[in-house]
Amino acid sequence: MANPHSRHSRCRRDKRRANWKGSIPNLIKCPECGEYKLPHRVCLSCGTYNSRKVIEIVEKEEL
Repeated sequence: MANPHSRHSRCRRDKRRANWKGSIPNLIKCPECGEYKLPHRVCLSCGTYNSRKVIEIVEKEEL
């Protein structure tokens, strides 16, 4: 098995790890209700997808 001959510097290690940053999800407005949602997914506030009612949203009862 190959083992490193000498230790890599902190700069070299950090350059390798520099591309692991997170990205902000791309949100779009729902054309029906105006809430932000992920593209190509059902809107969780009104239940529509592609201008069609797909799921029925039931509101929570407050105690």
